[in-house]
Amino acid sequence: QVQLVQSGGGLVQSGGSLKLSCTVSASTVDYHAISWFRQVPGKERAGVSSISTGDGRTYYDDSVKDRFTIYRDADRNTVHLQMNSLKPEDTAVYYCAAATRIPWYWSVWTTFDYWGQGTQVTVSS
Repeated sequence: QVQLVQSGGGLVQSGGSLKLSCTVSASTVDYHAISWFRQVPGKERAGVSSISTGDGRTYYDDSVKDRFTIYRDADRNTVHLQMNSLKPEDTAVYYCAAATRIPWYWSVWTTFDYWGQGTQVTVSS
């Protein structure tokens, strides 16, 4: 069983910064990656960024490259998404998710099994 608890998010002006955190508890199951997805009403959940737990490789959607950074705490149980230079189009509900199956594809939400509760990020213009 894997549990993910999110924190962070909120309201910020365009150009501002926010940090999202995802604390992972895994009792008997290994997970291979943590991804952040976001969703706006009427659209499918979209991949934002991911980090592989094996080799630490990171992945970013083109829309957030050079603005967002994903990283893990030293204890490796918390994954953060630092979001800088935020834009109104970044407004969405953000979810973290863990992949326990292979293969997993960092931006394909159906390959992720366990999900955080979601948190709203709103960027005002």
